[in-house]
Amino acid sequence: MSEELGKIERPPVDKFTGARKLIVVPLIFCGRDAPPDFVEIYRRCWAEIARHLEKLESKLGKITRVYHEMVHAGGQEGMTVVERLNPESHNLIKSRSPDGAHLQAFDDVELSTETMDWERCLMVVVGEKTREKILQLHAESASKRYAHMAKRIGETLAEGETGVLFIREGHRIQFPKDLEVLTVYPPAMDEIHRWLRDYNTRAKQPPKDESATEPA
Repeated sequence: MSEELGKIERPPVDKFTGARKLIVVPLIFCGRDAPPDFVEIYRRCWAEIARHLEKLESKLGKITRVYHEMVHAGGQEGMTVVERLNPESHNLIKSRSPDGAHLQAFDDVELSTETMDWERCLMVVVGEKTREKILQLHAESASKRYAHMAKRIGETLAEGETGVLFIREGHRIQFPKDLEVLTVYPPAMDEIHRWLRDYNTRAKQPPKDESATEPA
C-alpha cells in the first residue's frame, strides 16, 4: 500500500498505526556549481521534506530506522558517507539520532558500483547492439541491487517501527507485502522537474551563430 504526501494537507495515516511503516523520501542532489535559481528550489524542496517528516512522525511515531541509497555501512561510518553524499539528508538524519533513529547498512557496494558503471557505459556507447547488451546487463545488476535493498528493510524494520528511506526517484524496489509505504512528494519537486527539463532542452540546442548577426 502506498500513499503520496505533499500535495494533500491531511494525509490519511491513522490506518497505519501498529504496522511496519516506511516513509520514502526522494533523494535530490545539488552540485557545488549549480545555478542560484536551482539552489533556491533545491533548498525549498528539502525544507518541505523536513516539514512533512515532522508531521508524519507526530502521527506515526518517531522514526527509528533510516535507510539511505549508496550507504553500505551503518552507524557513524555510514553517517560520514551520507554527509559526503548529501548534506541535506544528513542533517535530517542527524537531528533524529538523539531520539533513537539508527542508520542501517543498506546498499550493496559491489552491486551499486556495477550498476553505476553500466550507467556510465550507456552515456558513451554508440552502437545499437552494444547498447542493448549494456541495457540488459544494467537491468540485471539493478534488479539484484533492489532485491538486496528490499531484503535489508525486511530484515531490520520491526513490527510497529517507523523507518525512512532516502532514495532517488524511479527506483524499482519491491517492498515486503506487509510493509505500509508512504511516499513524500514535496510541492517543489514539480519545479525541480521543470527546471531540469528546461535545462536539458537548452543544452540540446545548437549554439547561436553570432557571426550571422554581425553587420557586413
